[in-house]
Amino acid sequence: MPHILVAGKIHDAGLALLRDAKGFTCEVVQSVAAGAYVPHVHEADALLLRTQPLTADIIAAALRLKIVSRHGVGYDAVDVAALSARNIPLAIVGDVISRAVAEHTLMLMLAAARRTVALDGAARGGNWDERNRFSTGELDGKRLLVVGFGRIGRRVAELAQAFGMAVAALDPRVAAEVMLAAGVEPAASLASELPKADIVSLHVPLAPGGPLLAAPQFALMKPTAIIVNAARGGLVDEMALDGALRGNRLAAAALDVLVVEPPAPGHPLLSNPRVTLSPHNAGLTQECAARMAVSAAENIIRHFSGTLDPSRVVNAAALARP
Repeated sequence: MPHILVAGKIHDAGLALLRDAKGFTCEVVQSVAAGAYVPHVHEADALLLRTQPLTADIIAAALRLKIVSRHGVGYDAVDVAALSARNIPLAIVGDVISRAVAEHTLMLMLAAARRTVALDGAARGGNWDERNRFSTGELDGKRLLVVGFGRIGRRVAELAQAFGMAVAALDPRVAAEVMLAAGVEPAASLASELPKADIVSLHVPLAPGGPLLAAPQFALMKPTAIIVNAARGGLVDEMALDGALRGNRLAAAALDVLVVEPPAPGHPLLSNPRVTLSPHNAGLTQECAARMAVSAAENIIRHFSGTLDPSRVVNAAALARP
């Protein structure tokens, strides 16, 4: 009887699916602390994983492991090669998160442009004269650069267009015809587009070579520009960003992700008045949490019944090799 280990709290809809499935046992470790689930992996035939690291050492200790199902679509913290070496599939959820993250991205844009946090504080403190500074801006008529034109990037572009924004997109994996059909201008390069963008929104995974946006890129941008990152911590050089904002070389930033989460109490972005932060919760609406939990649970159940969708398996190509 396969034993499923759920590493971290998930929505009750996903837990109900696992517990009601015939022929399985299920154990839940509520904590999402990095090592909380590790003492239990030796008993697991299947692992449903939130955001914690899954290293080669942990995989080696999980002698019974036959599938890992991520509660999401990212897998930066998972040693995929170590799983493939054991012929263990790594599954991700289907398209259940893109709309939630896209909505959150637009919220961050609006919050940064309209200085929502600062004005909320002013209103609560009785400082209604703050309204007379005319310190906020509109999205309408602004130029948005979407870096990464996958499901989330496309939905962000669609929502931005509804706000009257002109949208350009940069993604070498997506044909220009696809962007044009969506009413989006294909961008030639990051360097050529940054000087024109009023807002830059990131929707790509981490890649080798360091941050995508750092001091050289900030130097190309308008001093009125806004950076939004609801993708991955590490895409933006946080210290360089803090300096650019405090030096009036950029107007604002809105971030759902940081390199270290939660950040240390003395992290300069925490005290930067031009930064709007959220705690890596772009995809954690009630509705999306239920969809992710159900999708991640279904991947495990379908694996053992031989009906797992290959398009959801990250390392399918490696597993298919002799």
